[in-house]
Amino acid sequence: MSDLWLVAQREINVRIRTRGFLISLAVSAVLVAGLAFLPKLFSGPDTYSVGVVGTAPQSAELEVTPYPDEAAARQAVLDEKVDAALVGPGKVIANGELNQKLGLVLDNLHRSEQLKAAGVTLQPLQVESVGADARYQGVRAGIASLLVMTLFFLLIYSTMYVAMGVVEEKGSRIVELLLTSVRPWQLLGGKIVGLGLLGLINLVVVIVAGLGTSYAAGLAGDLPPGMAGIAVGTVVWFLLGYAFFAAMAAAFGSLVSRQEELNSVLTPMTMTLMVTYLVAFLAAAQPTGVPARILSLVPPFSSMVMPVRSAATEVPLWEIGLAGVLMVAAAAGVLVVGARIYERAVLRTGARVKLGEVVGRP
Repeated sequence: MSDLWLVAQREINVRIRTRGFLISLAVSAVLVAGLAFLPKLFSGPDTYSVGVVGTAPQSAELEVTPYPDEAAARQAVLDEKVDAALVGPGKVIANGELNQKLGLVLDNLHRSEQLKAAGVTLQPLQVESVGADARYQGVRAGIASLLVMTLFFLLIYSTMYVAMGVVEEKGSRIVELLLTSVRPWQLLGGKIVGLGLLGLINLVVVIVAGLGTSYAAGLAGDLPPGMAGIAVGTVVWFLLGYAFFAAMAAAFGSLVSRQEELNSVLTPMTMTLMVTYLVAFLAAAQPTGVPARILSLVPPFSSMVMPVRSAATEVPLWEIGLAGVLMVAAAAGVLVVGARIYERAVLRTGARVKLGEVVGRP
């Protein structure tokens, strides 16, 4: 295990200092922070300043400034000291078009005053939410959609680095020198662990940037309960998905000796990732649908679909546990097969090695 960790440290030291990794880390954090701040940017102000001539209305959404007459209120509107002015019964002065949300607030207040004057008392509508809490459904859908893109980007980005590293070492014949000091499984395991830790760093930065921006923008109250569990679950599912696809990437990458051949040999892996992404994207839109529930249990789709479902809606614990067990088994199986392919193909330079040759031979 010490040799494996030495290989992992080597991968981390080489990649973490590259400009590409640092730029991708910064871009990921900025993009997620920007997306987290968008609801605050487009939601409009929490309160509106309104000039009033006469009796001031009572509303938590209005900051009222009294004025002695209509002329003074009109001038305050023109000077943009207030967003609008309420003058007398049923008259509003606005500078240009009245803000739609403010208009609804003032209209509701006006109707309430008329009904009160007529001696009519209205009972508020009682709404009982059953199942998922409707207050958080929109936010949950947004978080799920963001998770789909984040997990797909990090998985394909990290696994491509694994494949490129394998081809680079094989093509330059450095692997022959390395295998004199470590075993093939240690070299492969160290590469997967090291690059996986870098992907994990990227994911943690994304989560911290998103949650930190949400709290800084005052949107913490809009986040659904259990965000810590969603964040931890996302990390766990990323690691499981990464182990599965990184083993595939290393196995396929060991079949070729040139970077130019890498894209074609990785087609099965990239197609599987694309299908997983599309399935997870559909699950974000319909997390309670039958396809989403079934595919969230099936590896490797579960590596993206289950965290997306968990973010979008409440998922029974037994489904999460079953999906986790199946995904662990699938990742372990792919790691064993991938290590065998890697060991048998990585020293065979020159022409592309056929998969059947290294899988079928003893």
